[in-house]
Formats: sequence, structure tokens, C-alpha cells
Amino acid sequence: MISQFFVLSQRGDNIVFRDYRGEVQKETAEIFFRKVKFWKEDGQEEAPPVFNVDGVNYFHVKVVGLLFVATTRINLSPSFVFELLQRIARVIKDYLGVLNEDSLRRNFVLVYELLDEVIDFGYVQTTSTEVLKSYVFNEPIVVDSAHLSPLGPASLFMQGTKRMPGTAVTKSVVANYPSGRNREEIFVDIIEKISITFSSSGYILTSEIDGTIQMKSYLTGNPEIRLALNDDLSIGRGGRSVFDYKSFGSGVVILDDCNFHESVRLDSFEAEKTLSLVPPDGEFPVMNYRMTQEFKPPFRINALIEETGALKADLILKVQAEFPSSITANTISIQMPLPKYTMRASFELETEAVGQTTDFKEANKKLEWNLKKIVGGSEHTLRTRLTFSQESHGNITKESGPVSMTFTIPMYNASKLQVKYLQIAKKSGTYNPYRWVRYVTLSNSYVARL
Repeated sequence: MISQFFVLSQRGDNIVFRDYRGEVQKETAEIFFRKVKFWKEDGQEEAPPVFNVDGVNYFHVKVVGLLFVATTRINLSPSFVFELLQRIARVIKDYLGVLNEDSLRRNFVLVYELLDEVIDFGYVQTTSTEVLKSYVFNEPIVVDSAHLSPLGPASLFMQGTKRMPGTAVTKSVVANYPSGRNREEIFVDIIEKISITFSSSGYILTSEIDGTIQMKSYLTGNPEIRLALNDDLSIGRGGRSVFDYKSFGSGVVILDDCNFHESVRLDSFEAEKTLSLVPPDGEFPVMNYRMTQEFKPPFRINALIEETGALKADLILKVQAEFPSSITANTISIQMPLPKYTMRASFELETEAVGQTTDFKEANKKLEWNLKKIVGGSEHTLRTRLTFSQESHGNITKESGPVSMTFTIPMYNASKLQVKYLQIAKKSGTYNPYRWVRYVTLSNSYVARL
């Protein structure tokens, strides 16, 4: 049971606010944002996802730069509230097509109608896009997605000779084509978040992949579909080492564990590695999986610090892209904490560097290196001259780092999990035969120790 739900922009503007029970003060949005913006408790610089202020519990998640927040005075399960907030964001995105500040403001009537059907007097009723279609009657106002980030959903579908229309996947599930005919499309994403920790010598200490096979369905009549995965897919090691699988061939994909959407039937999964399901309307995860099998990291990070004087040191950061040259990584950000007595940092980029920026965050003594894109097989180097306010009485290397990295790589997946084919049981001449699978790799935790 929640008391309030609201959505804030990155500036703290209150975009959506719904008070379900009237038992919490109206100023909670302002209190929440001020607390999050200037959080300094417990030695942390960022507010935790749940905290308490004056007897009010605040739960929040960040979705595409927007803060989705719920408040309550009672003791609720955090995992329950976080799942609810994510599902509300997903339902709103299904109806609006594009989830951003502009689409929320233009469709505020529809958003409030959705919230009133999802939650009644603080109690959750349904978060199913398909069920809500029977109770929600407002039509979405289409927001032009031409201004979306180049990493937006539409721009990632760039494979093959038949390319889908740029805005196809950003349309509302209740919207039809301008001609009035129904949309008959389905899109499949394989999204993977990778976590890797490198030692100072470059060896991999820990590695893990958290992945999702995600669908967005616009098919009318909810026909049954079959989704085929790798023939050499194995679930669970059964106590065996990864080296025991070498005899199966280098292409084997070993998942530690996985779970499936409630609509998935697993009758032929064990024998044929095929999933059967009747897809609900909107966006939903077909399968979540986790893999700790050894895999080739997309990037290698090396850092070297050398003292050049009593109050000076040189730092060299090198990033190597170890994926094919046909693939390009986007929005790369590299951060590295420096010694607390660092006073100044001057940077030297490569002469041919384009789309790269550097910064020294003096408040928290952190180096930041941003690259717009990195082409597979390339190598980039940043040289930094550090100036200290006092002489180092210890090991500078131990007082620096670790180096952390965030990135997005479209059409690349580290696990090698693939969708071989998708079959739709119902025959229809209106289905569009565009290439519908995209692969996206994101960084979850990518760290290199010094």
C-alpha cells in the first residue's frame, strides 16, 4: 500500500503527482528532491534507493533520466515497490511509445487515467497493458521521436538490407497506422549488462552477464509464437567446471540460471531450445538469465601512474576495443578517483582525437574521460599530468582508482546467446518482414584495479 506516486525531472520539476490516501504531507516531492540532491549521509555522495525522512519512506528508481518515486508511512517490501515503479514506467511507455519529459507533459490526461486504474486507494490493481486496454480510453498524443538520442531504440535497428522504419518501435501499443489498419509487428531485443573486474596486471578477476530477452508486441489477436535459441544452449552447470564443456565445442552457451515470463511454455525447450508463448500487448521480458562463464571482454583498460617529482605524477590511461571493427560503442565514460591531495590535473589527448572530453572534478577528486564513440579494434590513450598539494607519504597507485567504465554497444552481445528464428502461428499478409532482432550490451560494473 503506497500513499503517493510522483515523477520528477532531473531539475526537480514535478511532472506527475498522485496522492492516493492523503496521509502524507503535500510537500513530499520538494523534500525528496532536496534530500537526494544534497545527500551527504553515511559518507555517501548518492542517496540510496530507499530512505526515511520524518516518518515517511521514500522509494525511487531512475528511468531514462526521470525519477519515479513512491512514498508510504508503513513498512513495505522495497523489492515490491521497486518492481511496481518499474512496471508503471513500462505501462506508461507502452501507451505513449516514448517515455520522456515531453511525452509525459503532453499526455498528462492519459497518464493520470492509467495511474487511477493501476492503483486504487494505494493498492495495486493491475500492471498489465493488455488488461488496461479495457479501462483506458484516452488516445495518446504522438511525440516526434526525431529528437531522441542516437542511442534510442529506433536507431539501433540498422542491420540487413530491409530496415524497419525509424520510429516503428517507439509507437504506442494502442496506435494504428495513419491509414487506419492495425499494426502487425513484433520486436525482439537481447539486452545484456556485463560486470567485469580486472586486476592491476590485466587479468579478469570476476565476470558476470545479466541478460534479458525482451519483446514488444503489436500483433492483433495475440497469436502464439515460437522463439528458437542456440542449439548448444545449456542451463546450469550441475556442479561441473566450465572447462568440462570444452568438448561440446567453442560455441556452447552456458547460463547459470534463468527465469521466464508467465506466458512462456517450456514443453519443447529442453529438446529443441524453443520457447512457445502468447505475447501480451506491450513490452515485456520473455527470459532473464545470468552467466558467469568466461567470455571475452569488449574492452581492456590499462592505467599507469609514475611519480615525476615531489609534487607531480604522470598518469596514462589506455582503452582497447576488442570487438570487430564493424561494431561501434557509444557514450563511453571512464572515471578514476585520484589521491585526495590532488590539486590540479592537465590533460593531453591524442592528436586525432574527435568527440572526446576530459574533466577533473575537484570536489570529489575524480578524473572523467568521455568518448562519443569507439570503433572496434581501435585503441585510445589519455595522458594526464597531476599536481599535488603535498608530498605523497605512501603509494600513489594504492591511493588512486579503481578505474570504472560505462558504455553501450549496439548489435553486440558478449554471451553469444542468439535468437535463431521467430515463428508466428497465425498466417497474415500484413506482417512486416523487417529484421526484428537487436543486440545491446551495456556496462553494469566495469572496473580495473591499479
